[in-house]
Amino acid sequence: MNWRLGVVVVMLAASASAQQHPTRVFLNGVATPVNFNDGDSFRILAGPHSGAQSRLGGYNSLESFGPVHQWGTWTRKELAHYSKLATTNGRQGVWRCTSDLTKDGYGRLLWWCKDLAIDQVRKGFAHAMTVSDAPADADVLAAQAEAIAAKRGMWAHGVPDYVLTSNHSAAEGYPQPYNRMVSTKDGSSRKWEHHQTYEECSATCQPTDDGDPEKVRAFAHALKVADSAGVYARLDETALEALITELLSQGAITSHLPPGVDRATFEKPLTEAVATGALTKSGKVMSCMLYVDFTRRYGASRAACLR
Repeated sequence: MNWRLGVVVVMLAASASAQQHPTRVFLNGVATPVNFNDGDSFRILAGPHSGAQSRLGGYNSLESFGPVHQWGTWTRKELAHYSKLATTNGRQGVWRCTSDLTKDGYGRLLWWCKDLAIDQVRKGFAHAMTVSDAPADADVLAAQAEAIAAKRGMWAHGVPDYVLTSNHSAAEGYPQPYNRMVSTKDGSSRKWEHHQTYEECSATCQPTDDGDPEKVRAFAHALKVADSAGVYARLDETALEALITELLSQGAITSHLPPGVDRATFEKPLTEAVATGALTKSGKVMSCMLYVDFTRRYGASRAACLR
């Protein structure tokens, strides 16, 4: 276990022990109390695997550590609400899960709880997901199609082609940093590999080559006019257009900003326009996510954008 994973496990264990909500789950046929940490993972509270953290396969709920996701006309805080609903929904049912007791890269036991996966996805509290290029379970995908058609839960204000589920900075020390994008069509995962270093609370968005130069130019001009004495006034329109184009094409702004400019404040209206499709030719809904290092997601030292 590396030091970063150790920090995360300690924080999760502390959180779970501080406030447990025992839920009965049948693990390989044995009724067992567990505590849902979020909508797609739990800690086993009794039996031969007591204390083990577990990850549930076939679906994914949004990150529970704060308001970091955005797409369509949702605000980040609004989408974060569905992470809480997924946790509550998990705690309220009785689920049946099976496992061959293999573990994921974070040392968590992997369980397949099909009834729970379908329920979370059908309610729009989660989305179908695999960690490979293979499609998700057909019944889970059918539940997602039903939720999307009904504009239920997280799909009420737009459906991106991909949900950005994680982002990693090159500064974290991964041999090949990547961000995970999950298809809303079939639940398969795509690794968006990169070498970018992200600042805390900076935004990454699904990269696209569908930018409209006229929309970029008009958007930059509007920002300058509306904020003639503020953050955007420090850049000429050509420089601002270049930063907007960088966000569209690379998924993030990594260029230096003027001294004293808060990156999160600077990026907010840009990422909102990307999320709604306002800065693309097709107007497709795009997925965006704030970057926060593992060690800054919980506790008193968590990042400012999570408070």
